[in-house]
This record gives sequence, C-alpha cells and structure tokens, in this order.
Amino acid sequence: MNKFIKFNPLVWGLLLATVCSAATKPNVVIILTDDQGYADLGCFGGDHVQTPRIDRMAEEGAKLTSFYVAGSVCTPSRAALMTGSYPRRIGLAGGVFLAADHHGLHPDEITLAELMKSAGYATGMFGKWHLGDQPEFLPTRQGFDEFFGLPYSHDIHPYHTNPKHHFPPLPLMEMETVIEAEPDADYLTQRITERAVDFIGRHKDEAFFLYVPHPAPHRPIHMSPAFMQQAPEAILAKLKNETGVDYKTRDKLYNYAIREIDWSVGQILDALKANGVDENTVVIFTSDNGPSVGHAEPYSGKKGSSFEGGQRVPTVIRWPGTIPAAQTNDELMTAMDLLPTFAKLAGAELPDDRVIDGKDILPVLTENARSPHDVFFYYKGDDLKAVRSGRWKLHFGKVNGKDKARRGKGSSSPIMALYRLDEDPAERHNLFNAQPEIAEQLQAHAEAFELELKQNSRPAGWVDEAHPLTLLK
Repeated sequence: MNKFIKFNPLVWGLLLATVCSAATKPNVVIILTDDQGYADLGCFGGDHVQTPRIDRMAEEGAKLTSFYVAGSVCTPSRAALMTGSYPRRIGLAGGVFLAADHHGLHPDEITLAELMKSAGYATGMFGKWHLGDQPEFLPTRQGFDEFFGLPYSHDIHPYHTNPKHHFPPLPLMEMETVIEAEPDADYLTQRITERAVDFIGRHKDEAFFLYVPHPAPHRPIHMSPAFMQQAPEAILAKLKNETGVDYKTRDKLYNYAIREIDWSVGQILDALKANGVDENTVVIFTSDNGPSVGHAEPYSGKKGSSFEGGQRVPTVIRWPGTIPAAQTNDELMTAMDLLPTFAKLAGAELPDDRVIDGKDILPVLTENARSPHDVFFYYKGDDLKAVRSGRWKLHFGKVNGKDKARRGKGSSSPIMALYRLDEDPAERHNLFNAQPEIAEQLQAHAEAFELELKQNSRPAGWVDEAHPLTLLK
C-alpha cells in the first residue's frame, strides 16, 4: 500500500496542530558518531581522549550508561534508530549496504524524520546515511527536508582495504544530487558541522529536528588541519608520503579525531544558545556501534560483537530545565526508544499498523522511572546471539563447545554462557551451569521473541536496477 495513503504527513500535521499549538514544541538534535567506543569519552572514563564539551554536556544533563544500539554495525543500527524497530524485524539485520546496492530502507517504513515532519517540524540531516544509496531510499524520500552528506561510509571508495571491492569514487551529495566525487575527507566533520549550525540559525523560529550522523571516527580516520597538526610529528611525517590511503597509520589519529567531534558538539551547543533555543532543545549524543579502533572498557567486544562492547555505547543527553543535571542513569535504554519518545514530545501520532520495539523513555530520563524494557536482544546478522534481562545476559553458542572466545571485532560466544553484568561487565565468569533456572528464563524470552518476529516482520526495500551515484558533468 502507498505510504502516503497510509500515513499522510500533511493530514496528520493539520490534525495535530491544534493539539500542540498551545505548548512550545521542543527542538530535537541527534548527534551520532561512527564506531566510537564506550570508553572514548572523558566522562565515560577515557583518559586517552579530550572531550571537554561533551563532558560538560554530561554535567548539564545525563550520562546514560546502559544505552544500547540495536545493531553492532552501521546499517542495522541506523535502521533501528530511524524506525524504532529491531533490524531483524524490518529485514535490515544482514549487514551494511555498499555502493549501487539493490537494498535499502523500505519506502513504506515510517521514519523518525517523517513523524517529526508530520508534527510541523523542519527536518535536516547532515552526515552519513547508510540506509540505501538509490533514489528511492535517500533521506529526502524518508522525511528529511534537507540533506548534505554521504550515502554510505567513506571507506566505500576506490582505496578500500579489501581488494575484491572495486568501488566508484565516494559521492558527496546535496539533496539527491552528487556535488563532489572523492571529497577531501579531512574536512567532512567541519563541513557537516557548518551545515548543522546554519540549519539551527535558519530554523530558530520554528520547531526543528536536526540529525547529525558524523562519518568519523570510522576508518580511514580523517580530520581538519587544525586537529591534524596536534598529532605527533612522526605520524604526520609518515602521512606526508602517503600512497593511496594508509589506514594503519591513520588509525593512530583516532584520539585526535575524537577531539574534532567534541569541537563539533561544542559548535552545535553554542549555536543553540546563540539563537536563543538552548533551553527548548533536547540534544542526545551517541555512537552507532562499538569501536573499530577505539576502546570499550570495562566491556569486552568491539564493533560487530555480541559482547557488551559491540552494542553498549557512550550516550549523553541534555535538556536544560527538564532532564536533571549531573545524573548518571543506568536504566536500560535503546536507540529504538528515540522514535516513540521524540514523536510524543512533538505531538506526532505513532502508526498503529506495525510493531514498534522502542518505548517512551522520557519518564526514565525525567522522573527516575524504571526502564520500560524487560528484555533486550542482540543480533548478529539474522542470528540471535544473546539476550539480556535485568542484570543477566545469556549468550547462545554450543552447549558443549570450547570457550576460546575472541573478544575483539565481530566476536560472539562460541558456547552457551550466562553472565551477571552488574558484577561481571567484561563477561568473563560463565554462570550457565550454576544458574540453570535463570538461563531457562532467558531462553524462553528469546524463543518467544523469535516466534513473534516471524508473525510481525516487514521487508527491506529493493530495486531491480541499481546504479552508482556519479557526478554529473
């Protein structure tokens, strides 16, 4: 069925305008980094990085220490954020999209941007999309009035480290048009930040939803000259003779890329204050999954992993006068919750023709309420790898397997394993045999959810012909 018939933003906007006009709707800003680890903020214990503006944001708001993304790699995680649904439910758990991909976020999905737009919000996205590069799947077809950025990760370019790939030049887009091929990646964070600040200034007199998904600090690591010059001279000297893209040397720039991310957050927060909308704006900072280069301590696992470091991400939220300052909140929350939470704040009506896995977490943030989630599920591709309920987490592996688990990128438990996360955050002490009743309870949750998914799933988008995005001459 045509999405416009099922969910007409203009109609909903008119219906909700009367209800919401009496109150000033809050602006919403989501800042999402790429492959930043749990420990890669000063306020999350990272002494290897300098993040004074994000640390101050945490002092003025809340640090969320049990905040999860619903996928451990780019596309699934972003799909869940935009739709409020587990990636497995919407057919997007399988992996990341590449250039000229036939797949994308289904046009019939109702995104957070579309919900905000239906409530009269101006919507802008500046950064990396990664939910399909064909016209049918672009941000401008999924609820965003404005888009400037990349259709996918900036490593999907001719210099990719896997020799089997032969990607076209990286496209930089304005709306649905490629405006540059192989843009200078050193300036991406700066250019995206400038666009975000400009958007705030132009929409200060109306409600707005601003989504800033940075390409950084995903590999290959780039930053503008002001931050690059802070790196050790030995690294800079090696990069002067760089052939192609030296990924490994650039990995050593990670901490300095985080500095530029922090600068960007500061620019956005300063713009809100300068335009007089600071106190009426909720800002959340988080990452799309665990680190590729960075750190996730005290948790095991990195990007692509079903251990905690793969999907538990550093998150800070700030809304002066509404979210109490200087608090640490350890209730389980997820990126899927942003859709129903912000839709409710905006006065938008959630669709009732589909399952939304996210929950309204505003009471958790403002009233010390308990998490609305009894259970959280960890998927790797289409396979359910683990389940958490309260302080307990069960991994699904072989019953009689050998416990020689890797704990890095892409890792999962090779055996059935039960961990008590509050006492064992690194997931080292397997209590599967010692606590069989708890393991059975978690197993039952998993089986029930898998059955429910079979009954309430939606397909990914597909186009028969997919073409590379190219610069028109």
